[in-house]
Amino acid sequence: ERADVAAPRTDENSRIAHEQLLAKRTAGQIDVYFVGDSITRRWGTSDEQWKDLLENWNANFKGWNAANFGWGADKTQNMLWRLQNGELDGVKPKVVVVMAGTNNIGNASPVGDADSRAADVARGVAALLKEIRKRAPGATVVLTGITPRNDNMDVMPVVDAANRQIAALADGKSIRYININDELATPDGVLRDGMAFDGLHLTPKAYQHWANALKPILM
Repeated sequence: ERADVAAPRTDENSRIAHEQLLAKRTAGQIDVYFVGDSITRRWGTSDEQWKDLLENWNANFKGWNAANFGWGADKTQNMLWRLQNGELDGVKPKVVVVMAGTNNIGNASPVGDADSRAADVARGVAALLKEIRKRAPGATVVLTGITPRNDNMDVMPVVDAANRQIAALADGKSIRYININDELATPDGVLRDGMAFDGLHLTPKAYQHWANALKPILM
């Protein structure tokens, strides 16, 4: 399945989440709109098991009218479908923050196709960017580099290659690019102590680096 072709998630939890997010978009003013997968979702979720992540979210974004529209296990094509099916309609945010592509890369070792996999991920992010620009033309879009996957170090060349192509989508003005991987990991992509729970999902310490990179853009 192509990363730039919208595709719905058909499991019951994802259908319920979509309905909840449709309602959330009209619950109040949203100036900063986050879209992504579980790495995004966990930061602002009210799930009790991630309350320390929510505390970090609130500490950084309280008063910013920030709203989290991430959903776990989403690929770019699933985020694209959600945007095309109402989740951004009428929101009119000032900033849209995108963290996408981790699940497209997955944790299966590439077999001579690292470049093609990276290019597909970048096409997916480009499709998201196009959709966001169409539905929120006045917003600044912040593309966030894909964070390291240490659940299989073999995929790190795909992560790095995809990030180079995602960075090329930014113009430094209305489309910005940030990459916090130097803060999270060593130059060869090994996550530093305290940055991830499981080699993939971020800790509050890691999320703070993301917040620090965002704040100069939000101010």
